[in-house]
Amino acid sequence: MISRSYTGDGLTDVQLKSAVDTFISDLPTPPKKVLLLPPDMTRLHSAGGKLTAIFYAALKNSAEISIMPALGTHEPMSASERKTFFGDIPDGAFLVHDWRNGVCRIGTVPADFVREVSEGIMDEDIPVEVNRELVSGKYDLIVSMGQVVPHEVVGMANWSKNIFVGIGGSAMINRSHLLGALYGMERMMGRDGTPVRKVFDYAHENFLKGLPLYFFQTVTTNGENGVNIHGLFVGDKREVFENAVKLAQEKNMIFVDKPFSKVVVYLDPSEFKSTWLGNKAVYRTRMAMADGGELIVLAPGVYHFGEDAENDRLIRKYGYVGRENILKLFAENPDLQANQSVAAHLVHGSSDGRFKITYATEKVSREEVLAVGFNWMDLSKATSLYDPAALKDGFITLPSGEEIFYISNPALGLWAHKERFYGTK
Repeated sequence: MISRSYTGDGLTDVQLKSAVDTFISDLPTPPKKVLLLPPDMTRLHSAGGKLTAIFYAALKNSAEISIMPALGTHEPMSASERKTFFGDIPDGAFLVHDWRNGVCRIGTVPADFVREVSEGIMDEDIPVEVNRELVSGKYDLIVSMGQVVPHEVVGMANWSKNIFVGIGGSAMINRSHLLGALYGMERMMGRDGTPVRKVFDYAHENFLKGLPLYFFQTVTTNGENGVNIHGLFVGDKREVFENAVKLAQEKNMIFVDKPFSKVVVYLDPSEFKSTWLGNKAVYRTRMAMADGGELIVLAPGVYHFGEDAENDRLIRKYGYVGRENILKLFAENPDLQANQSVAAHLVHGSSDGRFKITYATEKVSREEVLAVGFNWMDLSKATSLYDPAALKDGFITLPSGEEIFYISNPALGLWAHKERFYGTK
Protein backbone atom coordinates (compact mmCIF):
# COMPACT_ATOMS: atom_id res chain seq x y z
CA MET A 1 0.00 0.00 0.00
CA ILE A 2 1.26 3.45 -0.96
CA SER A 3 -0.27 6.75 0.15
CA ARG A 4 1.48 10.10 -0.06
CA SER A 5 0.28 13.70 -0.19
CA TYR A 6 2.10 16.79 -1.47
CA THR A 7 0.54 20.21 -1.00
CA GLY A 8 1.60 23.83 -1.39
CA ASP A 9 0.79 27.14 -3.03
CA GLY A 10 2.21 25.85 -6.30
CA LEU A 11 4.09 22.58 -6.64
CA THR A 12 7.13 22.89 -8.91
CA ASP A 13 8.36 20.56 -11.63
CA VAL A 14 11.18 19.56 -9.29
CA GLN A 15 8.67 18.57 -6.62
CA LEU A 16 6.60 16.61 -9.13
CA LYS A 17 9.67 14.74 -10.34
CA SER A 18 10.65 13.99 -6.75
CA ALA A 19 7.15 12.60 -6.09
CA VAL A 20 7.38 10.34 -9.14
CA ASP A 21 10.89 9.16 -8.25
CA THR A 22 9.81 8.41 -4.66
CA PHE A 23 6.80 6.48 -5.90
CA ILE A 24 8.91 4.35 -8.24
CA SER A 25 11.47 3.64 -5.51
CA ASP A 26 8.64 2.58 -3.15
CA LEU A 27 7.44 -0.14 -5.55
CA PRO A 28 8.27 -3.67 -4.42
CA THR A 29 9.99 -4.47 -7.72
CA PRO A 30 11.12 -2.29 -10.65
CA PRO A 31 8.39 -2.28 -13.32
CA LYS A 32 9.12 -3.72 -16.75
CA LYS A 33 5.89 -3.05 -18.62
CA VAL A 34 3.94 0.10 -17.71
CA LEU A 35 0.54 1.50 -18.71
CA LEU A 36 -0.02 5.21 -18.06
CA LEU A 37 -3.60 6.51 -18.10
CA PRO A 38 -3.47 10.32 -18.23
CA PRO A 39 -6.32 12.70 -19.07
CA ASP A 40 -6.62 14.07 -22.60
CA MET A 41 -6.45 17.60 -23.97
CA THR A 42 -9.85 18.42 -22.45
CA ARG A 43 -8.06 18.46 -19.08
CA LEU A 44 -5.43 20.88 -20.27
CA HIS A 45 -4.95 22.38 -16.80
CA SER A 46 -4.75 19.10 -14.90
CA ALA A 47 -0.93 18.77 -14.96
CA GLY A 48 -1.60 15.26 -16.29
CA GLY A 49 0.51 15.85 -19.37
CA LYS A 50 3.43 17.05 -17.28
CA LEU A 51 3.21 14.05 -14.94
CA THR A 52 3.08 11.68 -17.91
CA ALA A 53 6.23 13.23 -19.35
CA ILE A 54 8.00 12.89 -15.99
CA PHE A 55 7.00 9.23 -15.72
CA TYR A 56 8.11 8.54 -19.27
CA ALA A 57 11.52 10.15 -18.73
CA ALA A 58 12.01 8.23 -15.46
CA LEU A 59 11.15 4.81 -16.89
CA LYS A 60 11.89 4.86 -20.63
CA ASN A 61 15.35 3.30 -20.25
CA SER A 62 14.25 0.49 -17.94
CA ALA A 63 10.67 -0.36 -18.96
CA GLU A 64 8.35 -0.60 -21.94
CA ILE A 65 5.77 2.20 -21.60
CA SER A 66 2.34 2.51 -23.18
CA ILE A 67 0.25 5.66 -22.78
CA MET A 68 -3.52 5.58 -23.22
CA PRO A 69 -5.22 8.97 -22.78
CA ALA A 70 -8.50 8.55 -20.93
CA LEU A 71 -10.70 9.84 -23.75
CA GLY A 72 -14.05 8.58 -22.56
CA THR A 73 -16.40 9.65 -25.36
CA HIS A 74 -14.04 12.37 -26.64
CA GLU A 75 -12.40 12.35 -30.04
CA PRO A 76 -8.80 11.04 -30.18
CA MET A 77 -5.97 13.48 -29.66
CA SER A 78 -4.12 14.69 -32.74
CA ALA A 79 -0.35 14.46 -33.01
CA SER A 80 -0.04 18.20 -32.41
CA GLU A 81 -2.29 17.99 -29.33
CA ARG A 82 -0.19 15.14 -27.94
CA LYS A 83 2.96 17.19 -28.43
CA THR A 84 1.40 20.23 -26.78
CA PHE A 85 0.13 18.25 -23.81
CA PHE A 86 2.79 15.56 -23.32
CA GLY A 87 5.91 16.99 -24.93
CA ASP A 88 8.33 14.99 -27.04
CA ILE A 89 7.09 11.47 -26.33
CA PRO A 90 7.23 9.25 -29.46
CA ASP A 91 3.90 8.69 -31.20
CA GLY A 92 4.48 4.95 -31.01
CA ALA A 93 4.06 5.02 -27.23
CA PHE A 94 0.39 6.05 -27.47
CA LEU A 95 -2.68 3.82 -27.55
CA VAL A 96 -6.15 5.11 -28.52
CA HIS A 97 -9.16 4.18 -26.40
CA ASP A 98 -12.29 3.17 -28.32
CA TRP A 99 -15.29 3.39 -25.98
CA ARG A 100 -17.61 1.58 -28.36
CA ASN A 101 -15.47 -1.29 -29.66
CA GLY A 102 -12.26 -1.60 -27.63
CA VAL A 103 -13.67 -2.80 -24.32
CA CYS A 104 -14.63 -5.95 -22.45
CA ARG A 105 -17.03 -6.58 -19.59
CA ILE A 106 -15.42 -7.39 -16.25
CA GLY A 107 -18.53 -7.47 -14.06
CA THR A 108 -21.91 -6.01 -13.27
CA VAL A 109 -23.15 -3.63 -10.59
CA PRO A 110 -26.42 -5.34 -9.55
CA ALA A 111 -29.77 -3.62 -9.87
CA ASP A 112 -30.58 -3.90 -6.16
CA PHE A 113 -27.41 -1.95 -5.31
CA VAL A 114 -28.20 0.67 -7.96
CA ARG A 115 -31.75 0.98 -6.65
CA GLU A 116 -30.52 1.46 -3.09
CA VAL A 117 -27.89 4.13 -3.81
CA SER A 118 -30.15 6.01 -6.25
CA GLU A 119 -33.09 6.15 -3.82
CA GLY A 120 -35.12 4.06 -6.26
CA ILE A 121 -34.56 6.39 -9.23
CA MET A 122 -32.80 3.68 -11.27
CA ASP A 123 -33.48 -0.03 -10.95
CA GLU A 124 -31.29 -1.89 -13.44
CA ASP A 125 -27.93 -3.60 -13.66
CA ILE A 126 -24.98 -1.51 -14.79
CA PRO A 127 -22.43 -3.48 -16.85
CA VAL A 128 -18.82 -2.67 -16.00
CA GLU A 129 -16.69 -2.33 -19.12
CA VAL A 130 -13.07 -1.26 -19.45
CA ASN A 131 -10.49 -1.14 -22.19
CA ARG A 132 -9.08 -4.61 -22.85
CA GLU A 133 -5.52 -3.38 -22.29
CA LEU A 134 -6.25 -2.69 -18.63
CA VAL A 135 -7.05 -6.33 -17.87
CA SER A 136 -4.75 -7.93 -20.43
CA GLY A 137 -2.29 -9.10 -17.76
CA LYS A 138 0.58 -7.53 -19.70
CA TYR A 139 1.40 -4.75 -17.25
CA ASP A 140 3.17 -4.87 -13.90
CA LEU A 141 2.42 -1.18 -13.24
CA ILE A 142 -0.65 0.87 -14.17
CA VAL A 143 -0.82 4.55 -13.19
CA SER A 144 -3.99 6.59 -13.53
CA MET A 145 -3.48 10.36 -13.49
CA GLY A 146 -6.33 12.80 -13.10
CA GLN A 147 -7.57 16.11 -11.76
CA VAL A 148 -10.02 16.14 -8.85
CA VAL A 149 -12.53 18.91 -9.51
CA PRO A 150 -16.31 19.35 -9.22
CA HIS A 151 -18.08 17.34 -11.89
CA GLU A 152 -21.61 17.22 -13.26
CA VAL A 153 -21.97 13.42 -13.59
CA VAL A 154 -20.18 11.99 -10.57
CA GLY A 155 -19.94 14.93 -8.16
CA MET A 156 -16.16 15.12 -7.95
CA ALA A 157 -13.92 13.84 -10.74
CA ASN A 158 -11.49 11.60 -10.69
CA TRP A 159 -10.28 8.41 -8.95
CA SER A 160 -11.93 5.42 -10.60
CA LYS A 161 -13.98 7.65 -12.92
CA ASN A 162 -10.78 7.84 -14.95
CA ILE A 163 -11.10 4.07 -15.38
CA PHE A 164 -14.83 3.45 -15.75
CA VAL A 165 -15.50 6.49 -17.93
CA GLY A 166 -12.07 7.57 -19.16
CA ILE A 167 -11.25 4.11 -20.53
CA GLY A 168 -14.72 2.66 -20.01
CA GLY A 169 -17.28 1.26 -22.41
CA SER A 170 -20.57 2.53 -23.77
CA ALA A 171 -22.80 0.59 -21.36
CA MET A 172 -21.09 1.89 -18.22
CA ILE A 173 -20.78 5.42 -19.60
CA ASN A 174 -24.39 5.54 -20.76
CA ARG A 175 -26.00 4.23 -17.59
CA SER A 176 -23.80 6.11 -15.15
CA HIS A 177 -24.46 9.38 -16.99
CA LEU A 178 -28.19 8.73 -17.09
CA LEU A 179 -28.17 7.88 -13.38
CA GLY A 180 -26.49 11.20 -12.64
CA ALA A 181 -28.96 13.13 -14.78
CA LEU A 182 -31.99 11.42 -13.23
CA TYR A 183 -30.72 11.95 -9.69
CA GLY A 184 -29.93 15.59 -10.47
CA MET A 185 -26.53 17.13 -10.98
CA GLU A 186 -27.31 20.02 -8.64
CA ARG A 187 -27.61 17.42 -5.88
CA MET A 188 -24.17 16.03 -6.71
CA MET A 189 -21.72 18.60 -8.05
CA GLY A 190 -18.96 19.30 -5.57
CA ARG A 191 -19.77 16.30 -3.38
CA ASP A 192 -18.28 12.88 -2.73
CA GLY A 193 -20.50 9.86 -2.00
CA THR A 194 -22.99 10.48 -4.81
CA PRO A 195 -24.97 7.60 -6.37
CA VAL A 196 -22.68 7.52 -9.41
CA ARG A 197 -19.58 7.56 -7.21
CA LYS A 198 -20.98 4.69 -5.17
CA VAL A 199 -21.49 2.71 -8.38
CA PHE A 200 -17.90 3.38 -9.38
CA ASP A 201 -16.68 2.45 -5.88
CA TYR A 202 -18.59 -0.84 -6.05
CA ALA A 203 -17.03 -1.66 -9.39
CA HIS A 204 -13.58 -0.62 -8.17
CA GLU A 205 -13.75 -2.73 -5.03
CA ASN A 206 -15.18 -5.80 -6.74
CA PHE A 207 -13.65 -5.89 -10.21
CA LEU A 208 -10.26 -4.14 -10.16
CA LYS A 209 -8.69 -6.19 -7.39
CA GLY A 210 -5.37 -7.71 -8.32
CA LEU A 211 -4.42 -5.01 -10.81
CA PRO A 212 -1.16 -3.14 -10.09
CA LEU A 213 -3.16 0.10 -10.23
CA TYR A 214 -2.10 3.36 -8.59
CA PHE A 215 -3.44 6.91 -8.77
CA PHE A 216 -1.81 10.32 -9.08
CA GLN A 217 -4.54 12.88 -8.29
CA THR A 218 -4.01 16.63 -8.74
CA VAL A 219 -5.85 19.70 -7.51
CA THR A 220 -5.17 22.77 -9.65
CA THR A 221 -6.30 26.32 -10.31
CA ASN A 222 -5.49 28.79 -13.05
CA GLY A 223 -3.07 31.49 -11.88
CA GLU A 224 -1.69 34.59 -13.53
CA ASN A 225 1.38 32.67 -14.66
CA GLY A 226 -0.40 29.47 -15.67
CA VAL A 227 -1.55 26.41 -13.78
CA ASN A 228 -1.10 26.32 -10.00
CA ILE A 229 -0.79 22.77 -8.66
CA HIS A 230 -2.02 22.95 -5.08
CA GLY A 231 -1.94 19.24 -4.34
CA LEU A 232 -0.72 15.89 -5.57
CA PHE A 233 -2.14 12.78 -3.92
CA VAL A 234 -0.50 9.46 -4.68
CA GLY A 235 -1.39 5.87 -3.93
CA ASP A 236 -3.82 2.99 -4.19
CA LYS A 237 -6.09 3.75 -1.20
CA ARG A 238 -9.36 5.66 -1.44
CA GLU A 239 -8.04 8.16 1.08
CA VAL A 240 -5.85 9.47 -1.75
CA PHE A 241 -9.04 10.60 -3.50
CA GLU A 242 -10.74 11.76 -0.31
CA ASN A 243 -7.82 14.01 0.60
CA ALA A 244 -7.84 15.47 -2.90
CA VAL A 245 -11.61 16.07 -2.67
CA LYS A 246 -11.19 18.12 0.51
CA LEU A 247 -8.58 20.33 -1.12
CA ALA A 248 -10.55 20.68 -4.36
CA GLN A 249 -13.64 21.72 -2.40
CA GLU A 250 -11.50 24.47 -0.87
CA LYS A 251 -9.76 25.59 -4.07
CA ASN A 252 -12.28 24.94 -6.84
CA MET A 253 -15.65 25.80 -5.31
CA ILE A 254 -16.57 29.47 -5.42
CA PHE A 255 -19.60 30.52 -3.38
CA VAL A 256 -21.25 33.81 -4.23
CA ASP A 257 -23.40 36.05 -2.05
CA LYS A 258 -25.78 37.03 -4.82
CA PRO A 259 -26.84 35.16 -7.98
CA PHE A 260 -25.30 36.23 -11.27
CA SER A 261 -27.44 38.30 -13.62
CA LYS A 262 -24.97 38.06 -16.48
CA VAL A 263 -22.03 35.68 -16.79
CA VAL A 264 -19.49 35.63 -19.61
CA VAL A 265 -17.46 32.44 -19.99
CA TYR A 266 -14.48 32.00 -22.32
CA LEU A 267 -13.74 28.61 -23.87
CA ASP A 268 -10.06 28.16 -24.76
CA PRO A 269 -10.11 26.88 -28.37
CA SER A 270 -7.30 24.42 -27.69
CA GLU A 271 -9.44 22.75 -25.02
CA PHE A 272 -13.08 23.21 -26.10
CA LYS A 273 -14.14 22.23 -29.60
CA SER A 274 -17.72 21.03 -28.98
CA THR A 275 -20.73 21.90 -26.87
CA TRP A 276 -20.30 18.41 -25.37
CA LEU A 277 -17.27 19.92 -23.62
CA GLY A 278 -18.14 23.60 -23.78
CA ASN A 279 -21.31 23.11 -21.79
CA LYS A 280 -19.13 23.04 -18.71
CA ALA A 281 -19.94 26.73 -18.92
CA VAL A 282 -23.55 25.76 -18.22
CA TYR A 283 -22.97 22.97 -15.70
CA ARG A 284 -20.51 24.78 -13.49
CA THR A 285 -22.39 28.10 -13.28
CA ARG A 286 -26.02 27.01 -13.13
CA MET A 287 -26.18 27.04 -9.33
CA ALA A 288 -24.96 30.64 -9.37
CA MET A 289 -27.27 31.91 -12.15
CA ALA A 290 -30.15 34.19 -11.26
CA ASP A 291 -33.59 33.38 -12.57
CA GLY A 292 -33.94 35.34 -15.79
CA GLY A 293 -30.17 35.84 -16.04
CA GLU A 294 -28.00 35.33 -19.10
CA LEU A 295 -24.95 33.14 -19.71
CA ILE A 296 -22.85 34.19 -22.70
CA VAL A 297 -20.36 31.56 -23.88
CA LEU A 298 -17.46 32.82 -26.01
CA ALA A 299 -16.65 29.74 -28.09
CA PRO A 300 -14.03 30.42 -30.78
CA GLY A 301 -12.99 26.77 -31.08
CA VAL A 302 -16.42 25.10 -31.05
CA TYR A 303 -17.14 23.58 -34.46
CA HIS A 304 -19.58 20.78 -33.61
CA PHE A 305 -21.87 19.55 -30.85
CA GLY A 306 -20.91 15.95 -30.00
CA GLU A 307 -17.36 14.58 -29.81
CA ASP A 308 -18.63 11.41 -31.45
CA ALA A 309 -20.49 11.38 -34.81
CA GLU A 310 -23.55 9.60 -33.43
CA ASN A 311 -23.66 11.81 -30.36
CA ASP A 312 -23.42 14.87 -32.60
CA ARG A 313 -26.33 13.62 -34.74
CA LEU A 314 -28.54 13.06 -31.71
CA ILE A 315 -27.78 16.45 -30.19
CA ARG A 316 -28.72 18.10 -33.49
CA LYS A 317 -31.88 15.98 -33.67
CA TYR A 318 -33.25 16.59 -30.17
CA GLY A 319 -31.53 19.72 -28.83
CA TYR A 320 -31.15 21.18 -25.35
CA VAL A 321 -34.88 21.43 -24.70
CA GLY A 322 -35.06 20.98 -20.93
CA ARG A 323 -35.12 18.10 -18.47
CA GLU A 324 -38.81 17.17 -18.68
CA ASN A 325 -38.87 17.34 -22.48
CA ILE A 326 -35.70 15.25 -22.75
CA LEU A 327 -37.03 12.57 -20.40
CA LYS A 328 -40.22 12.42 -22.46
CA LEU A 329 -38.23 12.12 -25.69
CA PHE A 330 -36.05 9.47 -24.07
CA ALA A 331 -39.10 7.38 -23.19
CA GLU A 332 -40.36 7.57 -26.78
CA ASN A 333 -37.23 7.22 -28.94
CA PRO A 334 -35.06 4.09 -29.22
CA ASP A 335 -32.04 6.00 -30.54
CA LEU A 336 -31.88 8.05 -27.33
CA GLN A 337 -32.47 4.94 -25.25
CA ALA A 338 -29.47 3.36 -26.97
CA ASN A 339 -27.33 6.43 -26.20
CA GLN A 340 -28.19 7.29 -22.62
CA SER A 341 -25.17 9.55 -22.15
CA VAL A 342 -26.55 11.84 -24.85
CA ALA A 343 -29.90 12.09 -23.05
CA ALA A 344 -27.99 12.91 -19.86
CA HIS A 345 -25.89 15.51 -21.67
CA LEU A 346 -28.98 17.21 -23.08
CA VAL A 347 -30.47 17.39 -19.60
CA HIS A 348 -27.23 18.79 -18.18
CA GLY A 349 -26.89 21.40 -20.92
CA SER A 350 -30.40 22.81 -20.62
CA SER A 351 -31.35 25.72 -18.38
CA ASP A 352 -34.97 24.52 -18.17
CA GLY A 353 -35.99 28.06 -19.07
CA ARG A 354 -34.60 29.45 -15.83
CA PHE A 355 -31.86 31.49 -17.51
CA LYS A 356 -30.79 32.31 -21.06
CA ILE A 357 -27.84 30.55 -22.71
CA THR A 358 -26.16 32.35 -25.63
CA TYR A 359 -23.34 30.77 -27.62
CA ALA A 360 -21.04 33.17 -29.50
CA THR A 361 -19.47 31.18 -32.34
CA GLU A 362 -17.84 31.52 -35.74
CA LYS A 363 -17.34 27.85 -36.68
CA VAL A 364 -20.92 26.80 -35.95
CA SER A 365 -23.61 28.78 -37.74
CA ARG A 366 -26.39 30.83 -36.21
CA GLU A 367 -28.94 28.40 -37.64
CA GLU A 368 -27.20 25.37 -36.12
CA VAL A 369 -26.94 26.96 -32.67
CA LEU A 370 -30.58 28.09 -32.68
CA ALA A 371 -31.69 24.65 -33.87
CA VAL A 372 -30.34 22.94 -30.73
CA GLY A 373 -32.12 25.36 -28.42
CA PHE A 374 -29.47 27.95 -27.58
CA ASN A 375 -29.42 31.64 -28.42
CA TRP A 376 -26.67 32.86 -30.74
CA MET A 377 -24.37 35.86 -30.98
CA ASP A 378 -21.73 36.63 -33.57
CA LEU A 379 -18.34 35.93 -31.99
CA SER A 380 -16.67 39.09 -33.28
CA LYS A 381 -19.49 41.20 -31.86
CA ALA A 382 -19.36 39.33 -28.56
CA THR A 383 -15.60 39.73 -28.18
CA SER A 384 -15.86 43.45 -28.99
CA LEU A 385 -18.21 43.74 -26.03
CA TYR A 386 -16.40 41.22 -23.80
CA ASP A 387 -12.73 40.99 -24.78
CA PRO A 388 -11.13 37.95 -23.08
CA ALA A 389 -7.70 39.57 -23.34
CA ALA A 390 -8.88 42.53 -21.28
CA LEU A 391 -11.02 40.76 -18.69
CA LYS A 392 -10.07 39.26 -15.35
CA ASP A 393 -12.00 36.59 -13.47
CA GLY A 394 -14.73 37.83 -11.16
CA PHE A 395 -17.17 40.71 -11.08
CA ILE A 396 -16.40 43.47 -13.58
CA THR A 397 -18.14 46.74 -14.32
CA LEU A 398 -17.63 47.53 -17.99
CA PRO A 399 -17.18 51.10 -19.35
CA SER A 400 -20.80 50.88 -20.49
CA GLY A 401 -21.83 50.48 -16.86
CA GLU A 402 -22.91 46.87 -17.36
CA GLU A 403 -21.87 44.48 -14.58
CA ILE A 404 -20.82 40.96 -15.53
CA PHE A 405 -19.13 38.02 -13.85
CA TYR A 406 -16.28 36.71 -16.01
CA ILE A 407 -14.88 33.17 -16.01
CA SER A 408 -11.79 32.40 -18.07
CA ASN A 409 -12.04 28.61 -17.75
CA PRO A 410 -15.18 26.81 -16.54
CA ALA A 411 -13.37 23.47 -16.22
CA LEU A 412 -11.50 24.58 -13.11
CA GLY A 413 -14.34 25.35 -10.77
CA LEU A 414 -17.91 25.26 -9.56
CA TRP A 415 -19.69 28.55 -8.93
CA ALA A 416 -22.73 28.41 -6.67
CA HIS A 417 -25.05 30.63 -4.68
CA LYS A 418 -24.96 29.31 -1.14
CA GLU A 419 -28.72 28.97 -0.77
CA ARG A 420 -29.01 26.97 -3.99
CA PHE A 421 -26.08 24.69 -3.15
CA TYR A 422 -26.89 23.97 0.48
CA GLY A 423 -30.61 23.84 -0.17
CA THR A 424 -30.15 21.03 -2.68
CA LYS A 425 -30.08 17.71 -0.87
